[in-house]
This record gives sequence, C-alpha cells and structure tokens, in this order.
Amino acid sequence: MTKQPAHIVVAGGGYVGLYTAHRLQRRLRRELGRGTVRITVISPEPYMTYQPFLPEAAAGSISPRHVVVPLRRVLAKCRFVPGAVTAVDTEGHTVSVRTVAGEEAGGEPLRIAYDELVLAPGSISRTLPVPGLAEHGIGFKTVEEAIGLRNHVLEQLDIASSTRDSAVRSAALTFVFVGGGYAGVEALAELEDMGRYACRYYHNIRPEEQKWMLVEATDRILPEVGEEMGRYAQRELRGRNIDIRLGTRLESCEDRTAVLSDGSRHPARTLVWTAGVKPHPVLAACGVPLDDRGRVRCTTTLRVEGVDHVWSAGDAAAVPDLTAPPADPPALCAPNAQHAVRQARRLADNIAAAVRGRPAADYRHRNAGSVASLGLHKGVARIYGRRLKGFPAWLLHRAYHLSRVPTFNRKARVLAEWTLAGLFRREIVSLGSLEHPRAEFELAAGSRRHPEDT
Repeated sequence: MTKQPAHIVVAGGGYVGLYTAHRLQRRLRRELGRGTVRITVISPEPYMTYQPFLPEAAAGSISPRHVVVPLRRVLAKCRFVPGAVTAVDTEGHTVSVRTVAGEEAGGEPLRIAYDELVLAPGSISRTLPVPGLAEHGIGFKTVEEAIGLRNHVLEQLDIASSTRDSAVRSAALTFVFVGGGYAGVEALAELEDMGRYACRYYHNIRPEEQKWMLVEATDRILPEVGEEMGRYAQRELRGRNIDIRLGTRLESCEDRTAVLSDGSRHPARTLVWTAGVKPHPVLAACGVPLDDRGRVRCTTTLRVEGVDHVWSAGDAAAVPDLTAPPADPPALCAPNAQHAVRQARRLADNIAAAVRGRPAADYRHRNAGSVASLGLHKGVARIYGRRLKGFPAWLLHRAYHLSRVPTFNRKARVLAEWTLAGLFRREIVSLGSLEHPRAEFELAAGSRRHPEDT
C-alpha cells in the first residue's frame, strides 16, 4: 500500500504564514521533490501585505503593488487555496475553508485534511464601542485602507479649496488619528508631510490651515523606542504644529465631530483609527486553548498546548518569552512583526524536524531594537542599546525594512521607487474613483432610455 505524503497546512498568508511556508520550501526541498511532503497555504487574499510600508504607500513614496508580496509566485512549491478558515477539527485533523466559489454556489465548506497544521490567521483592528466610529472611522491595516486614506486626504483638500462654507472647510482640513503606536504615528507623520507639500498646488490653502491631531490614551507615544526617543518624537511632531493629546480618549465621533475625554470637540471629516489589534476571532472555532486575550496558548517550541500536530506564532499566539526575567505568570512575546518573522523561521525549522522525526527547539530571541519613521528624512531608532534620531534614524528605518521585505524582486522595486522619488516631485493626485470603478458605467447605463420608453 502506497504511503500518503505528509500534508502540512498553513492557515493564513500574513507574516507567519508566508515566512513559514517559504522557509519550509527550502528546508523540505528533498521531500517535496520526492513527493513525500506537500504544503498547502490557505488565505483569503492572494498576497501578504508588508505593513511597515503602508505609511509610505499612503504618502505616495511607494507604489501600492510593491507593498504586497504575491503568494503564488513566492510559494511556487506550495498549493494555494484562496479562502478563509472557518473551523478546525483537531481530533479529525481537518480544516474547514469557505471559498469564493463555495459561497457563490451555496455549497458546503471545503474540508482539507492535515498532518501538521500552522494556525496563523493574524489579527484584526481592535475597536471600541465609540459612537460613530463604525460610520466615520478609517482603519489603517491593509493596503486598500492605506490607498483609500491617501485618496480621502487629497479629496478633503479639494473640498476645502472649492467650498465657501467656513465650517465645511475647517472640518475638511482637520485630520484626527487615534493611537500613538507605530501605525498611528508613522501614518500621521507621512500624511502630514504629503498634505503640507500638496498645499503648493492649492492656491487658496496654506499649510498652517491644516490641523493634524494625535489622540493617545496613555502618557506617551511610541513606547517601543524607549522613553527618551518617544519624547524626542513628541517634540518633533509638535514642532510641525501637530496637536498631540496624551492621556486622552475618543468619546464619540458622531456627526463627523471628534469628542475627546478632555471635553474638547473637533469637527473633522477624517478620523483614522490605529488603536491596536486583537487576535482573529476565527480562533474561537479552532478547538485550541486560548488565553484571556483570545490568543492561542503555545509552548516554547511554538506547539499549541495540549493539541498534537498544531502550531502557531505571531499576533495570534501567546508564546512564552524565554529572555524575560522569571515571573508568574511568565512573560509573553510581544505581538509585533519582529517576533512574527523570527517565530516563523523557528516554526518552519521545528515542523521540518517533526516531519523527519527529530526533536523541536525552543524559540528564543535577542531584541534588536525598534525603528520608526516620522516622515521624509526624519525618524527615531533604538538599536542594540544605541539611540538615533533625525536623518540617520530615518535612513536606518528604510535600510532595515528593505532588508526584511521578502524576495529580491520586491527589494529591487522598492529601492528603485525610493530613488525615483528622491529625483522627482511627489505625485499629488486622488484616484478615489478606483474604489468605485463601475460608478461611471452604472450612471451611463442607468441614464440610457429604451425606445419603447419614449
């Protein structure tokens, strides 16, 4: 009787999913060639978004297509299934997948059997029950949201330039960002740079008329780069007339008015929500143990606690941090990109070892530090204990992320775009119609009158 090849299923196409599958392709090259192992990657999107580049994509420094990595091209030795995991049967070793074809046909979900399963659905935006947030808030986690925000900001300049209503103009030129972590600070800084530059093409808008505001519930921004560099970033942003409200929460944004916990009210047509993430809710249907934050409980080898042949890492996983001082309960690895990439490598090595009947190794890391961009030619960094700011930190930020984005193809394209952006002026044009490509055709088709109607 012919033995079936070992089937490794990777549920998720984000950082962990892509890096794990990509490394498995190399680690199990011989097994894949012999047909004794096969790898399947399941993801609702056919690409991985390199999120650190989203602020630059929103500001127009990088083309949106170069912020994403196509899964089919990079994972050429893997089978790719476009769909969303809806449930996992850990006893029967099967994964239920909702595919587009299945939805359209109204059929049953696709069931895929596995021998080893990687749960890597990633995270979603963590929202709060703030009145008006669902109607008026803009997220900043996907490339679609980044490009939509760019178009939106430029459209607000168009509105401000063309209206005679002072209230509408003021609201159009007010941009509120909620959340003082990487995503919020970098997005705000890049877009403020873009907005200030764009004013040279609007004869009746002065840069100082724009009001950019950052709302943060804690007492500092960018905690990852340390207290000293966080204070420097705060001074740098305030020096650009950016209003930073620390220890302040968004209470409401109904009727396009941001109401803050300090009692102030700010009519604004732009409210960007970057106040953290939470594990994907599908984990609750996967039959695995979760912690109080909804993350999968994992061992130091990245196996799921108490569940055979299931692994996890990244934002969705609660992984003990072996480099932290002993504590009760033990410290966990932070849910950031640095850990996700490193855990994915260890995870792939451990799965390859399991397939070959070898023991798995613990995940242990050395914190390299953090880098953050504050707009063009400005940044902060703390690398191996050394602190940098200004242009050197910005240059390090670009060099670090260029080295981390997957594939030589993407590295070369991003570097070429940065070079061209340094030689030519910014492109300041809104392509909001891309978000509704059929609008003009629908209008034309709807306005046509049939002969029998006359």
